Amino acid sequence: MKTLLVLCVVCTLVVLSASGTAEQKLKNCNEVRAAYSSKGFNVNDVPNKGINGAPLKVCPQGFSCCTVEMEEKLSQQSHTEIKAPVSRLSTNLQSTFKQKHSHFDKFFRELLKNAEVSLHNMFVRTYGMMYVQNAELFKNFFEALTRYYISGSAAVNLDSMLSDFWADLLERMFRLVNVQYEFSDAYMECVSRHTEQLQPFGDVPRKLRIQLTRAFVAARTFVRGLALLPEVVNRVSTVSASPSCVRAAMKMLYCPYCSGQVALKPCQNYCLNVMRGCLANQADLDTEWNNFLDAMLGLAERLEGPFNFESVMDPIDVKLSDAIMNMQENSMQVSQKVFQGCGMPKASMAFRSTRSVKETSFTGRFRPYSPDARPTTAAGTSLDRLTSEVKKKLKHAKKFWSTLPETVCAGERIAPGDECWNGTAKSRYESVVIGNGLANQVSNPDVDVDITKPDTMIRSQIAVLKEMTSWLKAAYSGNDISFDNDEDASGGEESGSGCESCDSNEDIYFSTPPNPSNPRVNLVHSDPSAGVASQGSMALALCGLALALLAPHLR
Repeated sequence: MKTLLVLCVVCTLVVLSASGTAEQKLKNCNEVRAAYSSKGFNVNDVPNKGINGAPLKVCPQGFSCCTVEMEEKLSQQSHTEIKAPVSRLSTNLQSTFKQKHSHFDKFFRELLKNAEVSLHNMFVRTYGMMYVQNAELFKNFFEALTRYYISGSAAVNLDSMLSDFWADLLERMFRLVNVQYEFSDAYMECVSRHTEQLQPFGDVPRKLRIQLTRAFVAARTFVRGLALLPEVVNRVSTVSASPSCVRAAMKMLYCPYCSGQVALKPCQNYCLNVMRGCLANQADLDTEWNNFLDAMLGLAERLEGPFNFESVMDPIDVKLSDAIMNMQENSMQVSQKVFQGCGMPKASMAFRSTRSVKETSFTGRFRPYSPDARPTTAAGTSLDRLTSEVKKKLKHAKKFWSTLPETVCAGERIAPGDECWNGTAKSRYESVVIGNGLANQVSNPDVDVDITKPDTMIRSQIAVLKEMTSWLKAAYSGNDISFDNDEDASGGEESGSGCESCDSNEDIYFSTPPNPSNPRVNLVHSDPSAGVASQGSMALALCGLALALLAPHLR
């Protein structure tokens, strides 16, 4: 009995000693003064001793080391502190995708430039000065492709541009393989108007059109998506906290100060409810955000596979040479069809050679392209490497907004177990953790959220993401929906430029209008002294063929 009495006395003394120590700390407020000063505030704001019944607006009004002025300053500090981790995470995300956008954009632009330079160097080596004098046609071709990459269908109708290119190419070659005739502007208009029916370049124009359309739409849309991502993050992360959120943050972070418990941290579930209330509108972005990221990942797969921009642009010189070779090899059949449909042209007075123009084989065929032997890649990298890296970042960014509360309420910011601040005392937090999103906040015990007033900025960004997602999905199918009038912009197999249903042996009947309203500009003019000339602002880089055809007459 005596032993039990002794134990009771000891326990009572321990409790009294502990409470006396806590009361003593609260009475002198020394720890609060030090902690308050460490936040950059004036230490003189803190009373030397605790105040009983201070008229505080947020924290308990019992015995406290806080004044109303201190509470106001700590409320501002709490606002800053809950924004800081969100701002840091958002800034990191912005920085990551700004960098990825820069890498992809630089890569695509350099790839376009490298393709142009590669073709130019190859043609200079093959044809020499005669190509240099007529290189404008290809220069314009690549300039149009670059404008299409930058601005899309609003700047360049890709189908029309390619049709014009092949028509110009046909005009040039048709004159070169028929140097013994003279052709009027009206006659050449008749020829160019039926380029697709004649199929002088075989299936190359149709295939190249499909490949270019798909690759450019995919590349341009993907880059646009990469540019949009940090813009959305920036706008959403700068949404101001509501007064009720600031009040809840103050209660969670600094009311322990007022009670003299400066080292006490909030319970995790308590923190989650506060942050889910503060970030309710941002969490509502998550569904459309994830849809957008899934669409980006899908298009990245296309860029690695059938819509690979690099595999289209690297061998484009070879593809154009294949088209030229096809025209050269079938020049007699093409000419016969034209003469049959447009009429026999007049013999050239300048063509006086007694020799007949015989079919001459073109021996300048370019090297075949092998994907295993690509030239030096653009921007010091490759498309496969870029897409592999960006896919990891896109996957990591999923559920960014809905997981922000968990990210913030972790580590040193919270205390585990029961040794934590539950909003009123150092004890277990008993309330249920509510879900993410505005609708769930109707039952939030710690933050008053008006669920009838969604944030307008975030709602506008949801609409922006939804629109971008539709563009990405269209690009995944090869469609450019930013140009509604172009029904064939999909680049699908059914939208080829060639006359797929035509019989190549069938005669073509078409007539030349007596007075064409808009005849195509004549890009080639005969030179009596040489049999043919290669002048004109849109001249063809096919001078090697001209040399081959005219070699017998230049000796």
